Amino acid sequence: MKMLRFRSPSIRSLDQETLCTIRLLDDSEISCSIQRDTKGQFLLDHVCNHYNLLEKDYFGIRYVDPEKQRHWLDPSKPVVRQMKAQQPYMMCFRVKFYPNEPMKIKEELTRYLLYLQLKRDVYHGRLLCPFADAAYLGACIIQGELGDYDPDEHPSDYIRDFKLFPKQSLKLERKIIEIHKNELRGQSAALAELNMVQRAHTLETYGVDPHPCKDFTGSTAFLGFTATGFVVFQGNKRIHLLKWADVSKLKFEGKTFYVIGIQKEKKLVLTFHTSTPAACKHLWKCGVENQAFYKCAKSSQIKTVSSSNIFFKGSRYRYSGRVAKEVIEASSKIQRDPPTVRSPCASMLPTPVEDNQGGVDLLFSSPVQSPAWLLRELHADPDIQAQLEAERERDRAYERVRQAGRSRVGGVLSSGLRLLSSNERANACLLSVARFVAVVTGVLLVVVPTLLLLLESDIDVSFLHEIRQTPEFQQFHYEYYCPLRRWALCKIGKALEKLWSD
Repeated sequence: MKMLRFRSPSIRSLDQETLCTIRLLDDSEISCSIQRDTKGQFLLDHVCNHYNLLEKDYFGIRYVDPEKQRHWLDPSKPVVRQMKAQQPYMMCFRVKFYPNEPMKIKEELTRYLLYLQLKRDVYHGRLLCPFADAAYLGACIIQGELGDYDPDEHPSDYIRDFKLFPKQSLKLERKIIEIHKNELRGQSAALAELNMVQRAHTLETYGVDPHPCKDFTGSTAFLGFTATGFVVFQGNKRIHLLKWADVSKLKFEGKTFYVIGIQKEKKLVLTFHTSTPAACKHLWKCGVENQAFYKCAKSSQIKTVSSSNIFFKGSRYRYSGRVAKEVIEASSKIQRDPPTVRSPCASMLPTPVEDNQGGVDLLFSSPVQSPAWLLRELHADPDIQAQLEAERERDRAYERVRQAGRSRVGGVLSSGLRLLSSNERANACLLSVARFVAVVTGVLLVVVPTLLLLLESDIDVSFLHEIRQTPEFQQFHYEYYCPLRRWALCKIGKALEKLWSD
């Protein structure tokens, strides 16, 4: 049998393929290969096709960079440009926008995936529950997994086999067993899961992905975004709820995040400090996306938003995709046979894997046998390895001969080019200095009159009024400008007195 031979250009082209592994909501994994220019939408469509999911707008793909900062994969940008981790890439398929009215979800498959996400939120402590609600949620999960209580099959401590909450007390387990025995008997898995989603929807932390930060007093707080609006928690208590209709702007500068809105007909500015600039930018982007999804009536109304201050561009972002109202409208038009939701073997409740996406040791359930995968298998053959190495050696020898020819031709021209290059470097340096001076002069000609207009004039224009009301401007005005002006007037007054006395 004749051996397969690969030439080095083919090897280089195949090496450009990247293996991506996506962990699903039930902790199973799927993988696929992508090219360098493959966009994030391809991976999202790949997962939705795996599920046969149509109501895909509620979901997204999340990844973690080497600095342990979480990100949502942007569907409109190439995957390779967004990822900073080493290959192969590891990502997670998660609910990105929690439905405000779960009963308006058309298909049971979508509700089941939302149920899996809420089950993860309960286990990881993101969905905070009072004791009664926690017991009911746990009983719904058990009913969906095991069905009706059977004393012959379920011993007295059968709840201990399931890890439902981060802190699962004996008292809570007994209450879950009581509800499972009495209240939920006769409910199908789909009905029990629907009851769990409906009860979870009534909790304050439903849909909250907490972002840790510090408030202006230095106290630890957790920020989140829901279908209702912007929320702030301290411990287990919600201390702020600002509805989306009252949020006028979200912005960030460095590690400082600002929420500007109106509360009780008064302007409100909330300031928070994150641990890193990357965390602050992620917080701002999540807020912008949630506000666009839940607040806007049509995606055509969404505009590009900026984190900028007055003079600098800053980060710019525009939400792409449908908004909540459009998703509900599109869901109502779905007409097809319901897809399969649960596999017959899904009768045991697995312990959810941590969401940090690090240190995953699970094997791929169904790796895609791409050309790059085939090449790695062939490389295990010593004969093919020897042939490939011989071809690489021939290519290197040819490259050395060609470089030697180029060096002989280049030697003739190098002496003449040295003089020209030195002059070019000098001219380039002078040109860069001139450009820098011109830019600084132009900026000063714009900034200085604008600052004088803001600080010294009484012109009451809405644009200028909004700038004067910002906390940054007021801090600059009272802490820096006023002392500088008093000092300058004092010096000018002394100089005039001395002049008149002379």
